[in-house]
Amino acid sequence: MTKHLWTLDAVRKLDQEDPMKHFKKEFYLKESSYYMDGNSLGLLSKRAEQSLFTSLEDWKTSGIDGWTEAKEPWFYLSEKLGDETAPLIGAKPHQVINTGSITTNLHQLLATFYNPAGKRTKILADTLNFPSDIYALKSQIKLRDLDPAQELVQIQSKDGYTLEETHIINQMGEDIALLLLPSVLYRSGQLLDIQRITEAAHKHGIIVGFDLAHSIGSVPHSLDEWGVDFAVWCTYKYLNSGPGGVGGLYVNERHLGRSPGLAGWFSSNKQKQFDMEHELTPAEDAGAFQIGTPHILSSAPLLGSLELFHEAGIDTIRTKSLKLTRLFMDLIHQELSGKGFRIANPMEDERRGGHICLLHKEAASICQALKVEGVTPDFRAPDVIRLAPIAFYTSFEDVFTVVQVLKDIMDQDKHKQYENERGIIA
Repeated sequence: MTKHLWTLDAVRKLDQEDPMKHFKKEFYLKESSYYMDGNSLGLLSKRAEQSLFTSLEDWKTSGIDGWTEAKEPWFYLSEKLGDETAPLIGAKPHQVINTGSITTNLHQLLATFYNPAGKRTKILADTLNFPSDIYALKSQIKLRDLDPAQELVQIQSKDGYTLEETHIINQMGEDIALLLLPSVLYRSGQLLDIQRITEAAHKHGIIVGFDLAHSIGSVPHSLDEWGVDFAVWCTYKYLNSGPGGVGGLYVNERHLGRSPGLAGWFSSNKQKQFDMEHELTPAEDAGAFQIGTPHILSSAPLLGSLELFHEAGIDTIRTKSLKLTRLFMDLIHQELSGKGFRIANPMEDERRGGHICLLHKEAASICQALKVEGVTPDFRAPDVIRLAPIAFYTSFEDVFTVVQVLKDIMDQDKHKQYENERGIIA
């Protein structure tokens, strides 16, 4: 932690020097409010709005011809989005496709890559992953007439918030068929060492997949270089595609050409798709892992959003993100000492994703008080306040102000008027 005191003037100097400060005007932000939940749902940008309007106009003016004659032809939209996304994850474009939802895509890739045989029947996961991933893993095990209680190995956490890579590697054995882990843990914000884990797993002959939901758009990746077999992600968090925005998947090129585990209409080679044959000719690229017709109106906003990522550059985004979270931690220590808070995310830059994990026994009521004061946080049971300063639309002064609001809440006991219980949606 920094040894000097952060002042408002010092924080404003950071904003003056910020190479990304001009991007804030690209987003729709409420006056006198501070949005710290972009790791759950990113805000709407003017570019995303315009690209959605373009697809609506294409539908209005072209009807069915929009599939091939639209300004952004729908038949090739998923592939174009894959091409635009590929640089964010360090992948060749033909290995990336934007399609379906994160959980649908996970089911697709598990159906393709989880092939239990002989003594190699188990899946290695963890106890801290988002529930949907675990539901999918258990479902796929059951579909093979196996018992999840026997075949799903979940790595334990020593502190309830983080994982140790050495402990993960020690669980790898000749009985493990597939490994699935989050790149960034959704509660604590811990960034796992993807390269180290992948290399160790491959030495044991294990297929390696990662859920990038809490890292894509915030952290640079080198999936090709690291040799990851597959990955899935959503786009409505850091990628700002909108609620229910289209998901994405990556399949390493060494696996391309195989038939998808779950075949569908858009798994087809595009030149053969309308031959209407009952024998599938799968696409030769990641498009083979699509299933149904693309969701055009939930895909279109991503086109505009990705323009901003290419203009800013993912390395610049990461640099600012780390500075924002570092400032948050410094200010928490400076202003909130002795008020019952504890930081649970890793302190080291190389082990931290894009959000702060702040613990307090009254976290639920504090989050309610923050919202009343114009700050949008994110609560995760039982005691986590997640605060995500997004590089595109969060200033360093915003971070300073949020900590001052939090300090005032605690000094005045404003949270005491609320029940320390989560709402239906936390």
